[in-house]
Amino acid sequence: MGKAQKYVLLGDATYPLQDWILKPYQEDENLTQRQLQFNYRLKRAHSVIENAFLRLKARWQILLKCDDCSLELLPTLILACCILHNVCEAHDNPFNEEWLEGTEPTELPKPCQPAPAAMEDSRAEQVRELMCQYFESCGEG
Repeated sequence: MGKAQKYVLLGDATYPLQDWILKPYQEDENLTQRQLQFNYRLKRAHSVIENAFLRLKARWQILLKCDDCSLELLPTLILACCILHNVCEAHDNPFNEEWLEGTEPTELPKPCQPAPAAMEDSRAEQVRELMCQYFESCGEG
């Protein structure tokens, strides 16, 4: 879109819009088709991420018991599991769907109320608009 963009995290409506947190447009009757498509794609991306974490936890079930290890070790443990998981995926090590039986999707803690508008970054709307234009230029999917 003619502007270099940095990485962003995906958030839901409860998070403040920041130039590093991409969140959907507020759902109401005034949304354009383009904004609805943006929200749909953001929701799809979020579900892909949730599925990836579910598979990671299913393959490396030690991640389900992280409360057993020290906080200092936790980042190294998670990184090691991510690397090993990617190695397995890259080498077509089959994922056993039965592993998912012991792994339930968990809701991560998040704010209960939407963030106040004062917390939103005015520059972030430009980032969201650029992403919205980009998604529109990609067509359906």
